Amino acid sequence: MRKILFALMICATAFVGAAQSWQPQVDKMIADGEFARASKFMKSLPKAVRTADAVKIDSLEQIMTRIRKDFTITPEQGKAMIKERYPQVTDEQIARWKEKRQLEVMNIDGTEWWFRKSIRNLWLLGDEFKDANSEDSDGYKRNRKYYLQAMQYAPDVNGVRAWQRVNITFSLTVNADAVPAGETLRVWMPIPYENLRQRNIHFISGNHPVTFSTGSRHHTVYMEGVAEKGKPTTFEYTFSYEVAERHLCQQDVLAMLQPYDTESETYKTFTASEAPHMILSERIHNLALQIVGDEKNPVLQAAKIYDWISGTFPWAGAREYSTLANIPEYVLLNNHGDCGQVALLYISLARSLGIPARWESGWMIHPGEENWHDWAETYFEGVGWVPTDPSFGRGVFGTPINYYFATGIDAYRMASNEGVSDRLNPPKTYIRSETVDFQPGEVEWRGGNLYYDTWKSHLTVNSITPLK
Repeated sequence: MRKILFALMICATAFVGAAQSWQPQVDKMIADGEFARASKFMKSLPKAVRTADAVKIDSLEQIMTRIRKDFTITPEQGKAMIKERYPQVTDEQIARWKEKRQLEVMNIDGTEWWFRKSIRNLWLLGDEFKDANSEDSDGYKRNRKYYLQAMQYAPDVNGVRAWQRVNITFSLTVNADAVPAGETLRVWMPIPYENLRQRNIHFISGNHPVTFSTGSRHHTVYMEGVAEKGKPTTFEYTFSYEVAERHLCQQDVLAMLQPYDTESETYKTFTASEAPHMILSERIHNLALQIVGDEKNPVLQAAKIYDWISGTFPWAGAREYSTLANIPEYVLLNNHGDCGQVALLYISLARSLGIPARWESGWMIHPGEENWHDWAETYFEGVGWVPTDPSFGRGVFGTPINYYFATGIDAYRMASNEGVSDRLNPPKTYIRSETVDFQPGEVEWRGGNLYYDTWKSHLTVNSITPLK
């Protein structure tokens, strides 16, 4: 009997060891572009491991599928696309763009593929196209300045002013026959949350019963609906909220600043590493020290980091976040990033110097520019959390408007996330389509996650009314 129990213990130990040890090998295969080998390896795992880790295996297969969806252009197709706009292109130029990562490519199972946004990004990143980009930036600066007209109003003690009431309808439609008829679709969609700049959130109506999230940093409306054969399934709701501009002049922040309480929960939480995209590595810390130089004041240190990011990394269309192992490292390697990518870099650099920083995101609702958007908040003792938007700063770098977004944010926002990569509530079973952020929504059924190509969501701003 003892021999049998001992044998069972050995088997159980081996099983636990296998479950804990196989994923790093697959992660490396995926990073090296060996997708076929990774899939074959997972299929060869013992049945007990495959059963216990079914969701994890499904997630890794999903990641490879998403990378394939992101890298869809052959070199021949890519060169032809470039020639349409730039007929004089040479192979030497293409090789140089690849080397400088202005043209993003990946080798998957021995074949070179170009990122689906790489051609569009090339006009934003390529050295040959800087003059044209400079002209486009002039219009961007005018738009940013227009939305800061609220600064004419007197702020309250928190730097908040120009409240306005916004009415929004959000809809998400799942394609017909995306799941078998009679199956239940589970859907999560964004809604704003209360903070210094958002208040009086009012749910007006919805076309399915609603559950509001609790205990998650992603604030959501949850609905369920049954799929009908041959028909798309739409989930829709309308809500209103009040939102304001908030800006604190750097001089005022400096005047209110107090030494950090390093024993506080806020300080400990928001100066710590947060895997996988806010890792306070030696490289990140040394880079932050290089950026700030001899400056010791945290307000001025944060401003230096903000300026460095605004002036260093141009915007470019992003790969799916779920396919990136560490987003700040991706920005440093590729010398560009979208709003969320540079926000995560800012947060990581600030935290590495002992400056609390955190994520905020949702939608920008500037008329005609409604879109997903991410930014940050920086905590200064004696002041509190201050908005910081390094992405909006870079389009106006070197102008007075640039400094506004280091410690301020305009009123055309809908913040629904106060952190990244949290569990949704109610819990989602399968890997999210967006594993970091949350803006367009999420959908699944009992058979797995539904990716973006099976559904579409839309945010409609019905009205924006200034409050007296």
